[in-house]
This record gives sequence, structure tokens and C-alpha cells, in this order.
Amino acid sequence: MAATAPDASLASHVAGYDTIALALQGGGALGAYQAGVYEALDEAGILPNRLSGISIGALNSAIIAGNPPGQRVGRLHEFWDTICSTPRAAAWVDPTTWPASVVERLGELAAWRTVLAGQPGFFHPRVLPPIGFGLRATPDQVSWYDTAPLRDTLERLVDFDRLNDERALHVVVSAVNVRNGNFTRFDNRRQRLGAEHFMASGALPPGLPPIEIDGEYYWDGGVVSNTPLYEVLEGHPGHETLVFQVDLWSARGALPHDLVGAAERRKEIQYSSRTRFFTEFMRHTQEQRRLVHDLMALVPEAQRDKAAYRRAEAQQSADLTNVIHLIYTSKPSGAHFRDFEFSRDSMHRHWQAGLDDMRQTLSHPDWLAPPDPTQPFVTHDLHRIQPA
Repeated sequence: MAATAPDASLASHVAGYDTIALALQGGGALGAYQAGVYEALDEAGILPNRLSGISIGALNSAIIAGNPPGQRVGRLHEFWDTICSTPRAAAWVDPTTWPASVVERLGELAAWRTVLAGQPGFFHPRVLPPIGFGLRATPDQVSWYDTAPLRDTLERLVDFDRLNDERALHVVVSAVNVRNGNFTRFDNRRQRLGAEHFMASGALPPGLPPIEIDGEYYWDGGVVSNTPLYEVLEGHPGHETLVFQVDLWSARGALPHDLVGAAERRKEIQYSSRTRFFTEFMRHTQEQRRLVHDLMALVPEAQRDKAAYRRAEAQQSADLTNVIHLIYTSKPSGAHFRDFEFSRDSMHRHWQAGLDDMRQTLSHPDWLAPPDPTQPFVTHDLHRIQPA
């Protein structure tokens, strides 16, 4: 049963924050979960003013930022209906009434269909991919699939003038420079972002090709780090920030008992990017910087021209940060193909899970309160109090 929709008055609980951020991890087809999360925020009247995304999180960010508030949920539906337009393996199957093992087999068939035929509006197979043996190609063709359909989809659904307007949402998406291996951030406050920047953030090799931008080629940011939290928290001295961190992979999981399970577990660990560990590291760092800030207030005015004081000044911070953490945990066991299983049934299940999880999270309005300066970095996690 779906959770009760949150009270729209929740928007008043977040009115005091300077930044309300949505940080969206990569995870392919699982990204419909993030769309459900955004729908719950929208119905509660909580509108982010900053977006940070990687891979499918970057594509969701483009749809959100490139449309006016009243149209964003509808555009997200249109985007996901486009890239998941392939019908399920058997139209006569109602997946809510069949055993989980049967649903999983149908999902596997849908995943194989994606492998063999691609996804409408997203990517299609290359006729002759450059697999070696004398077959060579330009860098933008080194992949199993061609993502030209994705460019068309983004240009149809995203108003890039709106996305890049100085009054628009602050958007940062990340990719990896293929030539030098550097993690690169594309920021609409520093450059004009186009479809290619979001495609680059989601160009996971070797399936999808690197994207050329200003003479350099870029792959999916998840190759280096799949957690975009740092991009939200850096460089805002004195700010009060509320972050909705939405992850599609959980670092926690069962021990595998076969090779398929081992492959699944490896993927979970790799793409979770140890988000909870990183969040704890950021909490510790901010607490230390707040302590430096408070100690500096005790230094007499006559001593504040000292070099040591000026060095400490660069390290201090009065930021207050509240991270609301959602990790998509209610996924079928053994679904090692779940990130490239784009059937419409699965998309709806992912979306509903995000909608329900965010609604349940917002049923704790006290979680939205700004932190106290004595505890400048706090986190709240639905799945810590309500394990899957």
C-alpha cells in the first residue's frame, strides 16, 4: 500500500535554508526511483534550488532543471515513459499476482531485450562495434551502443535556456576525462550546459560512448565516484543547507553464494561509493571546521593580524548541514541485471518505491529542522530506523 501523501505545509519547515539540494547517484534503470522521490518533494511543496547528479542522476537533473516547477513531474514521466516504452515480456502477466521468481525471469528477458536491441529514445546497438581484430573507430564510436537517440530526447524535453538562466537552479553534473582520468564537474554557474554535458555524465563504458566536449572526451562520472554529495557541500561559508541524498545502490548486502550473486554484490559495492562512510567523513570535517570557527571568536582583536589566525580563518566554517539520506533497498534479490532492465513494469515499481520512501521520510517533519550550532552536521536515514 502506498504511503499517505505528505502535508503540503511541510514547505514551511524548510523555508529557513539557504540551499535545498537534491543529490542524485547513478544507477541506470533504477533512476526511476529518484523520479518518485522528486514527485513526493513536489507534492509537499519542497522545491530544491540546487541539483547535483551523476549518470542517470544527471539525466533526471536535466529534466527537472530544464522545466518550470509545475511541469517537472510530468516531464519526468514523459522521459521515463520514452526510455521504458518497450512492453513487458508478456503483456498478459500481472506482476503483482505472480511469484517473485516468475517476475524476475520476465525482468531478465526484458534486460536481454535491452542488450540486443537497446532502448527507444536512449541508445541503439552499433552495426559493427570496434571490438578489435583490426576494427578501429574514432573515440566517440568506441562502444557497443550509440546514444544519438538520447540527445534527441533531451533536446525535446529540456529547455536549456531555462536550465542555464542565472535565476535557474544551480546544476552540477560530473564526468571523467578519458584522456587524463580527472574527475570533472560541469557547472551551469561557470559554463553553459547542453545535452552533451548530461550525456557525458551518463556515458558508462564500454556500453555507451565517450562524449566530446571542447576537444576532450568524457565518460560516466561513476567510473571514479558515484556519490555527488561533495559537489553540493563545497564552498558555501555560513550557509544552512538541506540535502536530499538519493542513492540507488546499497553498500550493505548479503554474502553471495554463486557467480551471479558475486557479480551483483561487486556492482553494489562499487557503485554505492561507500556513501554512508563519506557522509560520516563530511560530518566529522564540518564539526572540526565549526570548532575552529568558534575558537577563533575567542582570539583577541589584537592577535587577529597574525599569520596563524589568517590560516585558521581559511579553514573555519559556520555552515549548518542536514542530510536526508535515502538508499533504494527494496529491490528484488538476485537481479544482477536491474540497472539495465528498462521494462515499464519495473520502471513503475522503482518510481513507486521512491514516492513511498520519500513520503515516509517526510512523515518525520522534525527531521527537516536546521541543525543546532553545537551539532552542525546531522543525518537522517529512513532505512536505518526501518530496515528493508
